[in-house]
Formats: sequence, C-alpha cells, structure tokens
Amino acid sequence: MFGFLKKNEKAAAGEEKPASWSERLKAGLAKTRAQLGGQLSGIFRRAKIDDELLEELESTLLMADCGIDATQWLLGELKARVKQHKLETPEQLRQALIELLSGLLAPLEQSLDVSTHKPFVIMIAGVNGAGKTTSIGKLAKYFQDQGKSVLLAAGDTFRAAAREQLVEWGRRNNVTVVAQDSGDPAAVIFDAIAAAKARGIDVVLADTAGRLPTQLNLMEEIAKVRRVIQKAEPTGPHEVLLVLDANIGQNAITQVKAFDKAAGVTGLVLTKLDGTAKGGVLAAIARQCPKPIRYIGVGEGIDDLQPFRVGEFVEALFDR
Repeated sequence: MFGFLKKNEKAAAGEEKPASWSERLKAGLAKTRAQLGGQLSGIFRRAKIDDELLEELESTLLMADCGIDATQWLLGELKARVKQHKLETPEQLRQALIELLSGLLAPLEQSLDVSTHKPFVIMIAGVNGAGKTTSIGKLAKYFQDQGKSVLLAAGDTFRAAAREQLVEWGRRNNVTVVAQDSGDPAAVIFDAIAAAKARGIDVVLADTAGRLPTQLNLMEEIAKVRRVIQKAEPTGPHEVLLVLDANIGQNAITQVKAFDKAAGVTGLVLTKLDGTAKGGVLAAIARQCPKPIRYIGVGEGIDDLQPFRVGEFVEALFDR
C-alpha cells in the first residue's frame, strides 16, 4: 500500500534524481499523448486539409474520451477557422486545435486560495478506488510546502484501511490525524474542526466515505457531513473537492453531477492520468460540467499531485 514511500526515501537519499514536474507531467500523459498526439501526428502529416482528415480527427478525439459534445464543438470551431482564416496546411490546423483546446480548458484553471479562512475546511469526496485518501496525503504535503499547518480528519469510518492509510500519511508528514475506530463520520470531522480552531491550524482536510453516485442513501450521508461541518464552522466547508479517477473517462461526468447535487462540488482532483489514454476527459468536463480542476495527479510519488495549469497540460499533451 505504501510502496510510494520507499520510492521517496530513495530519492531523498540521493539514489534517484527527482524529475521536474514538467518532466513528470509529460511522462504521466504518455498514454493519452500516444492515443491523441500520436494519432494526430499521422493526421497532421497529410498533404492537405480535407473531409477525410477531419473525419479521422473526430475519431481520434472521441477515442481520447473528449466526448461527443466537446468533439463536435472543437470540429465546428476548426472548420470555421479553416474558412475564416483560409487555413491550408494540416500544421496550421494542428496549431488551431492547440489554441482551441487551451481556450476550452482555460476556465478550469483556478488556483485554490486557502488563506481566506482559518481554518480553511476542505471536504473531500469520491468513490472507493479513485485515490481519495492518497490525494489527501499528497495535498497535506503540498500545503505544508506552502507554509501552511494541516490537520487531517479520518471521516471514512466505514473502511479501516482508509483510516490506517490516512494515519500513516499523517505520520509521514508529521500531521495530526483526528480519527476514531468507529462512529459517525460527521462527528469525527466536527471534532477535527474544533481541534483545528483550538490549535490555530490553517487547513483541515476532511476525508469522507467512498460511495457510488447511485447509492442515494449514502449520498445523503455526504450531505449530512456538509451540514455538520457548517455547524462546526458556519462559513464552511470552504471547498468541496471531488476526486476522480481519470481511467473512468466519460463516467466522470456522471460522478461530478451526482456529487455536486449531494454536496455542492466546488473543485475537482483528477488522479491516475499516468495510467490512462483518456486524458481528453478534461475537454468533456469543460463542456458538460465546468468545475475548476484544482489538482491533477500523474504518479504515486508524494509530489506527483500538483495544481492544474492549462499551458503545461496542453504542452505535455502535444509534445512531439
């Protein structure tokens, strides 16, 4: 479960030179780039822009899980540019696609400012297996690197493994974890917020039990957690992050809509981009449920979760 910790110990000992975030991002998007960029390279090496090229481009975007809505929008805009700007070469079309995709994703790039409240309470939701608990540990490290004090609330009381994993993250990051062997998740989070106030903590990361969007009774529990947080801190939660596994592709849209209805999602964390060719799902999110993508993850390392930046993402996607 904690193999990534050993990797970080080796790096700290100087056995491995850590790669830059840009390098890790490019490596992490290799599968999507092979599906999208690799296919596009062949398409854009054609001699001219014609209907056959546009049809292949449409298929490639769909295969990368951009979704029907985003794909149709991108193609419509490309055809308009071909006509308006008299584009003639496939390379010109490639540059136009990069610009359009960057523009489509731009509204999703919104950095999270945790200095507006103290403690800044972040409620974190997601289905089991999405990487929710691991993302909390990585976020704790990220906020510490920003000079913030952090407290973790082990609100996933239904899974002992989730609690144990969070406690281990707390130990490694020297962060206090408020946990109970059993009990009401909302009560655990209530106690964590009270403890954070007493200790002057900057950020509270509150884990919640993983559940499927179709489990309506369990989704109601997430709504209950939100209400209890508001009792402990009337201005909270200040952020509701939904953790999504990039491997699920278009199913991410369903999850965003369901969790948004239950808990009022304010931002997304997209994990496991290194394990999928479906990175185009960001375009689908931008068109169908444009929630800010706060962070993206491209590996198991503790520093492999970073803020989403459109320029870096598109550059890594189309890197030759």
